[in-house]
Order: sequence, then C-alpha cells, then structure tokens
Amino acid sequence: MDLNLSGKNALVCGASQGIGKAAALELAALGAQVTVVARNTEKLQKVVAELNAVNGLGNQFFSADFSKPEELKRKLEEHIEAGNEYQILVNNTGGPPAGPAHLANLTEFQDAFTAHLMCNHILAQAVIPSMRASAYGRIINVISTSVKQPLPNLGVSNTIRGAVANWAKTMANELGIDNITVNNVLPGATETDRLTGIIAGKASKLNISLEDAAASMSNAVPMKRFAKPEEVANAIAFLASPAASYINGINVPVDGGRTSSL
Repeated sequence: MDLNLSGKNALVCGASQGIGKAAALELAALGAQVTVVARNTEKLQKVVAELNAVNGLGNQFFSADFSKPEELKRKLEEHIEAGNEYQILVNNTGGPPAGPAHLANLTEFQDAFTAHLMCNHILAQAVIPSMRASAYGRIINVISTSVKQPLPNLGVSNTIRGAVANWAKTMANELGIDNITVNNVLPGATETDRLTGIIAGKASKLNISLEDAAASMSNAVPMKRFAKPEEVANAIAFLASPAASYINGINVPVDGGRTSSL
C-alpha cells in the first residue's frame, strides 16, 4: 500500500491543537511538507518545531482568523504568490457553540457558515490550480457524524456540517476529472478541548459530575471510549495518500461505531 507523501505539500487548518495538529504530524511523518494554519501564532510556531523534528522539511505556518474570510483570502493569496503550492488540503475548524437549533439566533448560523463553508471554499479555490497542475489533489474536510445523524443540542453545528458535506460531494463530482478527490472525515467524540466543553455543558445541564457526564457519553460508543486525535488523523492521512486514489465523495465516520446508520 502506497502511503508515501514525499514531494507533496499539505495545508492543514486548525492545526494548533487537537485533530488538526495530529493530522499535520501524521502527514509530516509520511513525508509531506506541511503548512499549518490557525489563529494562535505562538502555538503554530511550536507545532512547526515539532513537524521539523519529524521530517526536517522546512515546514511552515501562517496565522488566520476564520471569522474574517477576506483576511484569510488575502493572506492565502500572498502565501501562494510567494511560490507555495499544495496537493493536499485539510479543512478543519472548531465547531460552533452548543445549543438547540430553535433557540439559535441568525448571527450564530452566519458565523458558522462563514468559518466553515465560506472559508473551506476560499481555501479550496486557492489550491485547486496547483492540484490540477500536479495531477494530484486531496481535499479532506473534517466535519462531524452529525451529517449522518444529527446530534442532540448541537443545532447550529448539525445544520452547517450538513451544508459542508453537500458542498464537498458537489466538489467531488466536479473535480474528479482532474484527479482531485474530495472526502469528509466524520470524527465522533474525540479527546479535544471541544469535547471537554461539551462534557462540561452536559454535566451542568443534568446537574451531574464531569466524570458521570463523560462516562455517559463514552458508554454510548460500542468501543466504550473516546477517540484519540491521532486515530482521526490516521483516516485523514490515508485519504491524503496515493492509496486512496479511487476514493472520492464519501463520508468516513471515525466514531468507534457510535453512529446508528451505515
């Protein structure tokens, strides 16, 4: 199986921590030169140091705020005009705040749509030309199992993640002719800061301890545990590799079997 990413350049978003950072490290370990993007410059500098320790390929970063799509577009254009090209794009952004859909205001939907779908689109449009030129492209969107089964108390996230999934399927249909695949990775409950916040919210709502809230959530998973970010990163890296050359336009749950549908 060909997992070698030598000679490939990857752009990984939300890579200062969690799943994004784990994905960047795995891609680097497979031989890709990686550029990481997030808001926190200090954290990104530390991630780049870790990446360079893995492969010594002069990995890079630039900071961007995904609540400001025009700023992202400008920085990305400057970065690409400086001679940077990409064959792999990992779209990954922190999820919207929890809460029921019927209580969400319009701003919450607009903010999530901007940070997820609009910024994903800006990033994809920027890298598609170099993917076409390389005859190799992998666009991987880290979204949620909610595109298969809406999750309780995540109304805005359920709505926007579904929009991203359908955008990705449409792009897969359009770009397959250029040897560019577009796929979605759907993490289940994963040991990240976001999960910590969701557990705290559940504990507060039900007036139970954090431990009991976490146990209730992990017990809903057939494997009776949460995922580690590295386990999600493995799926991302596989889809980025030559081995996944004929996998296009699909959703890949990485959830320990929690989602009830196929």
